[in-house]
Amino acid sequence: MNEIDHYISTFPSEVQERLELIRSTIKAAAPDAEEVISYKMPAYKLKGILVYFAGYKNHIGFYPGANGISHF
Repeated sequence: MNEIDHYISTFPSEVQERLELIRSTIKAAAPDAEEVISYKMPAYKLKGILVYFAGYKNHIGFYPGANGISHF
């Protein structure tokens, strides 16, 4: 089990499904990005951080990195 798998496994199954959907969407959009944990959140890195996501008690956060913001 890698760090992202472990992170997702700590949430209730309903939240895990949503986090996995976010994860698969990011992987499809950026297949060469490396999965890492940064600031205690799953992150995707390709020439810098592209995006972070995180689960919380009442919501899921999605946080683009500077490279992601400048692209759009």
